[in-house]
Amino acid sequence: MTRAALAMIVAAGVSLAAPVAMAQDVLVLAAASTKNAVEKLATQFKAKTGASITSSFAASSAMAKQIENGAPADIFISADLDWMDYLQKRNLIKTDSRVNLLGNELVVVVPKGATVKPDLSKGGRLAEQLGDGRLATGDPSNVPVGKYARAALETLGQWTAIEPKLARADSVRAALVLVSRGEVPMGIVYRTDAAIDPGVEVAAAFPPDSYPAIVYPAALTATSQSGQAGAFLDYLKSPEGMAVWKEFGFVPAPKAP
Repeated sequence: MTRAALAMIVAAGVSLAAPVAMAQDVLVLAAASTKNAVEKLATQFKAKTGASITSSFAASSAMAKQIENGAPADIFISADLDWMDYLQKRNLIKTDSRVNLLGNELVVVVPKGATVKPDLSKGGRLAEQLGDGRLATGDPSNVPVGKYARAALETLGQWTAIEPKLARADSVRAALVLVSRGEVPMGIVYRTDAAIDPGVEVAAAFPPDSYPAIVYPAALTATSQSGQAGAFLDYLKSPEGMAVWKEFGFVPAPKAP
């Protein structure tokens, strides 16, 4: 079975009983918000080294669970610390390879051309502004963007009013699509996601102190057998790699307090 076929199985949510040894190509399971950047980085890395990178993208929670269930993977990139911690506690990553790679920002997006200005003040009127519509974001029970969104809304005293109006998507990109198609009037996503979809625009940014710092950790999995996996992880955090992340709107990971 090829890595590409395995990536399709992982993306479809099918659990594999045990990791399967492959050749020198690298399989990356990554947070949905990293898709465009990782694909460009993979293309550049292949041009430099000849090594093929096969990537699969979904919510960090889904990717972590796939690794836990034995899906083959070489590198995991999470959109929060919690899901990397989840794998580390189960000895499913190579701890010495773990690195805090990136940061991001939480924003409210609306369909392109919409005139609403989301009220993100303390005790604000965001729920009223939705009217009969819903607010799309990742499911706060497990999807990182939804967890950040809940934290921000709780800080602003707006969570209780907003919760019944949530459209709980299975990833940040799924939430983005709901807004882009005009199926909901607002969504909470990362600034990097807003930048890649011409069907939306950023209507407001959450105060930085209203939610935990967004950190994207990356690590080699414990079962990685690819000789190129470590090299690709190094490339992701190299100056050349960081230039690509910056191109897509990511920032360096915030420093630990």
